[in-house]
Amino acid sequence: MREGKYESSSNVGTAITFLLIGLGAGAAVGMLFAPKTGRQLRRDLRRSYDNARETFGDWKETARDFAEEAIERGSDLADDLRERVKPLARGIRRS
Repeated sequence: MREGKYESSSNVGTAITFLLIGLGAGAAVGMLFAPKTGRQLRRDLRRSYDNARETFGDWKETARDFAEEAIERGSDLADDLRERVKPLARGIRRS
């Protein structure tokens, strides 16, 4: 068992993509076999599509906010470490 080594996150992205495709296909097939008129079916499909777009947009904004926050925290950490190492670097240069 490996410890400390993680798989790339592209596998997670692929899994989420296939999950969303499956959910969309399942919803579309379910609506196509539902006993509704064409007008009702088109209206329901349009609502489902709009809801899915809105949900995906919300997820995208949340992911963007999380990434920006992580980048900011990483930058702050790098600045803090840089400040802590400066005295050590000066001492090494003097010797």
